[in-house]
Amino acid sequence: MSGTSPFEIRGVIEGFYGNPWTHAQRLAMVDWLADHGLNTIVYGPKDDPSLRRRWRRPYDALALARLRELAARCAARGITLVVAISPGLTIRYSDASDIAALTAKVDQVRAAGAGGIAVLLDDIPGELQHAADLETFASLADAHAALLRAVRAHVGADTWLMACPWAYWGDPAASPYLATLADGTDPALDLFWTGPRICSHAIPLADAEAFAAVTGRRPLYWDNYPVNDVAMGFELHVGPYLGRDARLAEGARGMIANPMELFEASKVPLGTIAEYLADPAGYEPEAAWRRAIAETAGAADDAEAFALVTENTRSSCLDDTDAPTVTDALAALVFAYESARDAAADGAPGDATPAAAEAEAALAAAARELDAVATVLAAATRHLLLGPIANPQLVAECLPWIEAIAIGATAMADLATLASAGHTRLEDDARAVLLPHLAELRRRRVRVFGDALDMTLADLMEVHVKPGELTLAGPGGGDRT
Repeated sequence: MSGTSPFEIRGVIEGFYGNPWTHAQRLAMVDWLADHGLNTIVYGPKDDPSLRRRWRRPYDALALARLRELAARCAARGITLVVAISPGLTIRYSDASDIAALTAKVDQVRAAGAGGIAVLLDDIPGELQHAADLETFASLADAHAALLRAVRAHVGADTWLMACPWAYWGDPAASPYLATLADGTDPALDLFWTGPRICSHAIPLADAEAFAAVTGRRPLYWDNYPVNDVAMGFELHVGPYLGRDARLAEGARGMIANPMELFEASKVPLGTIAEYLADPAGYEPEAAWRRAIAETAGAADDAEAFALVTENTRSSCLDDTDAPTVTDALAALVFAYESARDAAADGAPGDATPAAAEAEAALAAAARELDAVATVLAAATRHLLLGPIANPQLVAECLPWIEAIAIGATAMADLATLASAGHTRLEDDARAVLLPHLAELRRRRVRVFGDALDMTLADLMEVHVKPGELTLAGPGGGDRT
């Protein structure tokens, strides 16, 4: 990717909860970053015990060898390696031995070739925990500032040092912690910031300016997209990068994206992020998304199938436009069904009025449209599931969502078949035909089609949800399984 980015710092942070990437994947990501015009990789997965739970322990020989290999690959490809250590869960800020343990870990990773150090103080208790710390420091912010001053004094002014503060999102002006931390640390210390929210729908230039006004430095954005850890695990975040100000580089130090545990799937949104960072003003999300899918999928027919399928998994903090093609087709069918039912009710029993006939014809047309959508999706999922495909790992990572979309396509085809036979057939047989599909979709516990298909099926069948089961509304307002 050619050209000069307005963002000084551009890269990814392996900072998610869940299984860390493998060593081979990390090495491959270095090459991917270099090929896409990015310049930084931050190694700091939350579930790597050597960086968080057991941060005091030195790296063993194997881990050090891998770190050296990663650093060498970074050096060869012009990528800065930053190692992120997260001591905040257990550190005693007033204890000299803990400070020494942290700086010893810092020395170890620097000797292995790390070009920068990050101290992560996020996702920890918001109050001091140890009696000695409570006696020594006026607040958590004071303790964090002292810790970061100690690390800065140890590594010197020439080492790139950054930190993730305990308060890392929101309104900067409303955070006494942030102001105290900034006042007590070197202005050259980079501070991570995720924007208005932990997972921000939009990041305007004004957010960066507000951060700078409070901290005296520009934010280094840790952007929590496309990460899908913890409560977001049922979502597949492969949509394009959205909502980032075209002028954000004027107020930000840089942008570091937090990807998913799903390595290959992350390359799709990361590809769009790379395009935004290269040219924010000229960035076109949908075109970038198509290019990223084509590159990651590796074959034209695979890319087309993947795009058709993942159009229906776009829900994320960035995008609340769910499955537009499916949503429109379902809405049209439901409207036609209700219209046909109303038209039949307005006529005399047994009479087929012109209005009723017209409404039934409109329902049949809507059924054909839905069936066409279902047919395309079924073919796309079959292609991805049966192969052969150029990037089988991409499909393996996305398999739960692809399989759920295949179930949804079958449900839509069956719904279309019922509707094409008339509103009475749909009314009489919806529960028997469609309930197994709805139950199976919910059992999969992944988000596909947004809420459109689930809500449509549930409404048509008058399904009510109880914990752990599906029940159908029975006569007299009761429930029956």
